[in-house]
Amino acid sequence: MDYIKPADVVKAMLASGEIKSSLKISDLLLRGILAGALLGIATSLAFTASMQTGVPLIGAIVFPVGFVMIVLLGLELVSGNFAVVTMAGVDGRAHYRSVISNLLWVFVGNLIGSVFYGLMLYIAMTNMGADAPTGIATRIVAAAEAKTVAYAANGHAGFVTVFVKAMLCNWMVCMGVVMALTSQSTAGKIAAMWLPVLTFFGQGFEHAVVNMFLIPTGMMLGAKVSFSDWWFWNQVPVTIGNFVGGFVFTGLTLYFTYRPSTAKAKSLAPTPIPSHPVMESEPARL
Repeated sequence: MDYIKPADVVKAMLASGEIKSSLKISDLLLRGILAGALLGIATSLAFTASMQTGVPLIGAIVFPVGFVMIVLLGLELVSGNFAVVTMAGVDGRAHYRSVISNLLWVFVGNLIGSVFYGLMLYIAMTNMGADAPTGIATRIVAAAEAKTVAYAANGHAGFVTVFVKAMLCNWMVCMGVVMALTSQSTAGKIAAMWLPVLTFFGQGFEHAVVNMFLIPTGMMLGAKVSFSDWWFWNQVPVTIGNFVGGFVFTGLTLYFTYRPSTAKAKSLAPTPIPSHPVMESEPARL
């Protein structure tokens, strides 16, 4: 059958986290850069779709194309690793130093890829700065300001709000990573991961890697946002909120409810095959 049961999904999640934690730094950076750029491309596509149709939900429907490419190509997205790689550490399959190293270098790679694509998009949309921002460029500027100075205007309440939105976001994003493991077919994986990712983007939650593209690109286009606004009012609280949402709400909950206990694992183990060969004249025993 194409469908994979939840207990087996968690086993696959742990195995994936173990593999990811053992990757070389160069691989983490390269895969992280590609993932950051692809998510930026998907975000600008979603903004374009929303503007052309006048229906924001259309943007949410098309946004998961970037996430699909990232997962199917086995690239590295720090938000997804907050649930997958950390669970390999919790299960003892990866040392905590390997887990931290993975998250750190993937974060750096995602940041580089996101900002690099933002720079290329800035050049493409403004004729290398010769033209004033129009179209989706103005939407990006507005989004950059809404994700930073708008929260700052509300002080403590704004900080708490952005943190909670980040937790809600990565609850769904990591659910998308896990849902992709529920199917063996490409079509099944795409359909399964599409649903939670659409859910987070359609509700305007806060995603660290999406914001690595949106906010600096908005700054290039003229958004009234400082470097400290970007990091204090968004990037830092959103990254921490994404970690809590992915690690606790998706990773730990699925791990603790579907992780087989030692006793259960032994009871389900197959009966050992006898060391002596079965004679041809003997009936085979089941």
